[in-house]
Amino acid sequence: MHIALLGGSGYVGSCFRNEFQRRGHQLSMVSRAACDFYAQDQLRSLIDKLQPDYLVNSAGYTGKPNVDACELDKANCMAGNAVLPGIIGKVCQDLRLPWGHVSSGCIYTGSKPDGSGFTETDPPNFSFRQNNCSFYSGTKALGEEILCDYPECHVWRLRIPFSHVASPRNYLSKVIKYDRLLDAENSLSNLQEFVDAAIDCIDKELPYGIYNLTNPGSLTTRQVVDIMRDSGFTTKAFDFFDSEDEFMSIAAKTPRSNCVLDSSKAASLGLKLSPIEESVRTALEKWIPDQAQVQCGS
Repeated sequence: MHIALLGGSGYVGSCFRNEFQRRGHQLSMVSRAACDFYAQDQLRSLIDKLQPDYLVNSAGYTGKPNVDACELDKANCMAGNAVLPGIIGKVCQDLRLPWGHVSSGCIYTGSKPDGSGFTETDPPNFSFRQNNCSFYSGTKALGEEILCDYPECHVWRLRIPFSHVASPRNYLSKVIKYDRLLDAENSLSNLQEFVDAAIDCIDKELPYGIYNLTNPGSLTTRQVVDIMRDSGFTTKAFDFFDSEDEFMSIAAKTPRSNCVLDSSKAASLGLKLSPIEESVRTALEKWIPDQAQVQCGS
């Protein structure tokens, strides 16, 4: 199968690139150097010339080092997370090309009243419509609204990615870096398992729609730290903020999404995502401190 990949140089996109190549797919990298993504005619012309069987969009705006940066660059954040998916959707619709989009689980906060996770059919509760979110989360929720107009699309929700390879974008690398942490319960996504599941949606021709691709279960920050200590990964003594209010007053500029997602839809369709505690322990056991030494998927 011939795949066109947008955003293939980023943290998530590079893992897609490596896995597509490992599986033997023909791959065309669509870079901003070759085409202005926001110029619909240019993008349509390039994709039409490439003639792929499927397109994957892993491009977006996350803010570095974290979502606080999005508050200072709202125009690019809105363009990358809300405008661009609509442009790609229209191009793919015109070309009758199926495609997949990397979205985010950060459009939710908390969990359901019974403690269960949010499913793909639950409306976002951390968005501009609730007026309670970061600008980043608001744009990601808006992007999903726009994609409702384009039915031949897989929407893959990623949530706090981690892997066995150290990286500034790896959640485990972030945790070990900080001396003081906010204790919060979250769903997480093993990056390699996320990419494997997303590509399986393509290879197995699974139904279009939204997929929560998070590892089953959830962990609090304290539980992650305990796993790190139990596995011998660190002996570091971590301190925790007394409350979210204290965290917001000292360490953050915008509200954070802390939430639990339900990934049972993915499991019911045969997508393999290992239990979250097991996946974190395995990543720590295989840990490679220098990301230059290995590619995602090795």
